[in-house]
Amino acid sequence: MKYDRIVIRYGEMSTKGRNRNKFIDKLKKSVKSALSTFPKIKIEASWDRMFVLLNGEDVQEIKEILKKIFGIQSFSPAVKVKQDLEEMKEAALELAGSLYQEGNTFKITAKRSDKTFELDTDGINQLFGAHLLKNIPGLKVDVKKPDINLLIEVRKEGVYLSCETIKGAGGYPAGSSGKAMLMLSGGIDSPVAGFMAMRRGLEIEAVHFFSPPFTSERSKEKVIDLAKKLAQVYGHITLHIVPFTDVQQAIREQVPENYTMTSTRRFMLKITDKIREKREGLAIITGESLGQVASQTLESMYTINEVTNTPILRPLISMDKTEIIKIAHEIDTLEISNRPYEDCCTIFVPASPKTKPRREKVRQYESFFDFDPLIEEAVTETETITIKPDRDTQTEFDELF
Repeated sequence: MKYDRIVIRYGEMSTKGRNRNKFIDKLKKSVKSALSTFPKIKIEASWDRMFVLLNGEDVQEIKEILKKIFGIQSFSPAVKVKQDLEEMKEAALELAGSLYQEGNTFKITAKRSDKTFELDTDGINQLFGAHLLKNIPGLKVDVKKPDINLLIEVRKEGVYLSCETIKGAGGYPAGSSGKAMLMLSGGIDSPVAGFMAMRRGLEIEAVHFFSPPFTSERSKEKVIDLAKKLAQVYGHITLHIVPFTDVQQAIREQVPENYTMTSTRRFMLKITDKIREKREGLAIITGESLGQVASQTLESMYTINEVTNTPILRPLISMDKTEIIKIAHEIDTLEISNRPYEDCCTIFVPASPKTKPRREKVRQYESFFDFDPLIEEAVTETETITIKPDRDTQTEFDELF
């Protein structure tokens, strides 16, 4: 049987009161953007459900995309019929029969939000269970672990029948919690941090620091590919590529070696904060995990954070590397992150970086040189790219800055 729509169920959004419509609108926008390559679909949203009308589009491809959209608790490919028992029985038999294989078991799961319907849930279970047993020879009942679970949901506008419930990504829809800037390196951690922040409803724009000729075009391509993976969540992502060579060379020349990593992070944070301000973001996201490397000790974070009052969000702060790698594998960024192309965070790593840097010391070292013109130049010359999944990138002109 050919499904004609997909029924989407909300997750945490269901706990919202007066603000629920705002979250529903955000989810509808995310779904529409992610499914923009399917021109025939139509999206309808109600207080407790959203419906993707397929109009002949490929349900399998759409299912794979919906799995990655935040704000969806679960969804089911379904057919819609009228509140007519004979029509419902015909659709139920056709749907279950199309899936039945010899020896299969089944159960009926009925839901009745329209209490005026002539049968209650027990009545629906009994009537349709008997109808399938009578018309599909060999079919047996198993209410615990059935091969076929026929869902029948009776609503005022009609009845929805489905045999599949697919788990969604959960969380909140993109943009429902505001915008933040993700400091995106080519490593394993930052894409995972971005993914987890998006799960909480943040719209993210990524900032990557590029230091040619010390970092190659391959390292830039690597970050673009990581951004494409994150773009799958709601159809696109903005990537800012910052030319960082001059700033990084000045740090090497002016700051003692064991403090260069601290200064590098401070200036990255300064530049990201300036881009955030221009793009009207409200926070900065990093992939830091406490104690994982020298720049991620509590003392280092305290010293690095001094350069901004903007909230710094660290979704991975209490996670170990094994947990982070597991999520990277699940969101399909691990293989890309493991490509052997260094970014600017790894090319000038000192032999003995300071693990407990002091604010007064790093301020003193940085005071011997005027970094401000280099920072302003880096912001001005930042390249901004709109990334879409598995498509060519589209450059926005520098007039944005």
